[in-house]
Amino acid sequence: MDGNTKNKICILDEATINKIAAGEVIERPASVIKELIDNAIDAGATDVRVEILGCLSTLVTIVDNGCGMSKNDVSIAFLKHATSKIRSADDLFAISTMGFRGEALSSIAAISKLTITTRQDDDISGTKLVVEGGDLKNVSDIGAAVGTRVIVEDLFYNTPARKKYLKSDRTELAHVTDVVTRYALGNTEVSFTLISDGKTILRAPASDSLFDRIIHVLGTDVAKAMIPVSFESEWAKVSGFVSQPELTRSGNDLQSFFVNGRSVNSKAISNALRLGYYTLIPKGRYPAAVLNVLIDPKDVDVNVHPAKTEVRFGYEKEVMDAITKAIEEAHRSQVAPEIDYKEQTVQLLLDDSEPEPKSILKPSVEHTLRESTPSYNTSVKDTERRLKRTERELLATKSDITDNVSSAGVLDDVKILGQIDNLYIIAQSRDGLLIIDQHAAHERILYDQVKDRKTSGWQELITPLTIELNAKERILLEEYIPYLEEFGFAISEFGTNTYVITSIPNIFGKLEDPDIVHDIISDILSTGRIRDETGIYEHVSKSMACRGAIKAGAACSPEQMENLIAQLMRTENPKTCPHGRPTFIPFSKKELDKLFGRI
Repeated sequence: MDGNTKNKICILDEATINKIAAGEVIERPASVIKELIDNAIDAGATDVRVEILGCLSTLVTIVDNGCGMSKNDVSIAFLKHATSKIRSADDLFAISTMGFRGEALSSIAAISKLTITTRQDDDISGTKLVVEGGDLKNVSDIGAAVGTRVIVEDLFYNTPARKKYLKSDRTELAHVTDVVTRYALGNTEVSFTLISDGKTILRAPASDSLFDRIIHVLGTDVAKAMIPVSFESEWAKVSGFVSQPELTRSGNDLQSFFVNGRSVNSKAISNALRLGYYTLIPKGRYPAAVLNVLIDPKDVDVNVHPAKTEVRFGYEKEVMDAITKAIEEAHRSQVAPEIDYKEQTVQLLLDDSEPEPKSILKPSVEHTLRESTPSYNTSVKDTERRLKRTERELLATKSDITDNVSSAGVLDDVKILGQIDNLYIIAQSRDGLLIIDQHAAHERILYDQVKDRKTSGWQELITPLTIELNAKERILLEEYIPYLEEFGFAISEFGTNTYVITSIPNIFGKLEDPDIVHDIISDILSTGRIRDETGIYEHVSKSMACRGAIKAGAACSPEQMENLIAQLMRTENPKTCPHGRPTFIPFSKKELDKLFGRI
């Protein structure tokens, strides 16, 4: 036998290595746009334009008016680890640019057909470079404006496994919109435009005011709920805007964090922000925030992941404490800018027909002190309404069905003992002790009612409800409107950023707060790709049940707790909520005796 046949380890070829490495940097089309915007900002661009034609993996064009590249530079820019941002390992300890690894263009070039057209201000002509699958095809002179145009075609054409796991076009467009939105919030001096198939999705003219940019990107409803943040400690300087307690979402989609100008994803910052609200908002809710954190570059490591969205802090506790104190101080003072929200002023600011409108809305020098906001408590009437709603539905649809005692088991003959933390119901069963999660239990009840009767229960609103959405939310809502309509929602476009709701499912009763629609959209965004209609209906059913259920933190009377358990007993699967979490945990007398050492 030939000895070589036993060898199993080999050195991969360069093309395979590049494709593997590209997967770390380019996860989806939004990753391409992020990396190219980084390059545009580093090149000093004041105008960035993103255009998409067809699906996102087919054609993406990014144009900037930055300094451009020379012919020699662009000829090697697509090579691995080619960068103008650093010169040695020492530079990694004080990075001030968005890019620095020299992996972005090479990764994009390895898995697409890439065309770069660029010109510097003092060059007579520009340069056009064509790369396909990492191989240089052509370099030529061409007439071009100052700056850089990058065209990415057939993304993932040579890595079909990666392309296979892309989500729907709408979902991928939502991720792209999210990227452009965050860059727009973090770089107010730069004008951003996002166009998809000829339609303007987002347009944010350059401005010297973060508040103006929030209006453009997040909308006037969000902007009116924001209060300024300004705090400085020995370790960090924190500035920006956060929402008043009245404005929250079910997810953190309205949170944008920037460390030394770099957009980052940070659970630590999100937790520090949440601590700043303490008891002002309920559990499971997230405030809106646009926060800029400035710290010594030597005290932050941005070279954690190829995507450069994760950072490590040298003094994390001190920086997080500064963020929490900044939020607490903002709410303690309850100072908000006085803003004139005249209709014609806001319309002028948001009008796409103006090429570069000047900043019109600015925080007033005079401020108004607002009364301190009390700790959050769920309304007793709200809890009563939610329970009565599902009870009426049970009586109307299951009056001839006996209680589901056999499957409920330990839920029979229950005696209510009390409530812990306005969330867990403590009860005595014939076998021992029960701890019941009131939100999960009511969620199960609602889910059974929603999924079986999508179209049977809806009510027309006497006064239609209007909701303002940002660009990302609009994209998601348009995809899911047909499915929401089958559940009883009637939603139609009402202006550039506004939708009107004229009917809602009966399960929600009186719709007093448009947050339910925002929450459903957030739930949809947080989910992976839904491949069929059955999965979409299932997901919407779960989301509606979760949002319509009584809240964690809601005080319940003994009668309400008994009513909840009685309703839970009549569901098909009372032991878990639609998401698989337990609705109750039983402790038998034997288990209790063992815990106390009586066995």
